Amino acid sequence: MNLALFDLDHTLLPIDSDHTWGAFCIAEGLVDSVEHQRRNDEFSGHYRAGTLDIHEYVGFAMQVAAKAGAPRAAEMHAKYMRDWILPAIKPVAVNLVKSHQAAGDICIIITATNEFVTREIASAFGVAHLIAVDLERDAEGHVTNRISGVPSFKDGKVTRMEMWLAERGITWSDVPKSTFYSDSMNDLPLLERVTHPVATNPDDRLRAIAVQRQWQILDLF
Repeated sequence: MNLALFDLDHTLLPIDSDHTWGAFCIAEGLVDSVEHQRRNDEFSGHYRAGTLDIHEYVGFAMQVAAKAGAPRAAEMHAKYMRDWILPAIKPVAVNLVKSHQAAGDICIIITATNEFVTREIASAFGVAHLIAVDLERDAEGHVTNRISGVPSFKDGKVTRMEMWLAERGITWSDVPKSTFYSDSMNDLPLLERVTHPVATNPDDRLRAIAVQRQWQILDLF
């Protein structure tokens, strides 16, 4: 069983779906535009610098959807997908996924963005397996703005992958080939764990490491 693992933001997508959700909330008049933009950009900077507090960020990013209730949140997300995400999906990224599926690889999107934002994005790429930041549910079963379990962020991506494998009664040693595509230094732990790391649209720090270690570099966008 070969695995093809994909980060999402700036890897399969040329945008950050988390940051874009914040931009969507601003455009829809759901938040204070000035303050939300400031904090959204601030958190994005922390992510790039490797200093993001993922719990604090999810608390901020998911407050609108959590307060909206399930039906309204679903309506908002459908509009977000139609107007912001689907136009950003590039054929070259879809074809990359399809090439692995055609080879018989099991494809997984593993992202530090939360499940509410990313579930339908994974479906749009035709990927059935999604490992994202899980969210707690309220009494009605609707997502909150609190993280449940281990967030799939930094070392947490390795932990969540090992949990995924364990649920299927296997370990890394049962996987002949594992490929991981990512743009970010935040994903270095998982890039170092797989047999075939691919620095994809890499940030400057990851590109330098990829060159030094002679990893494949793929510039999709």
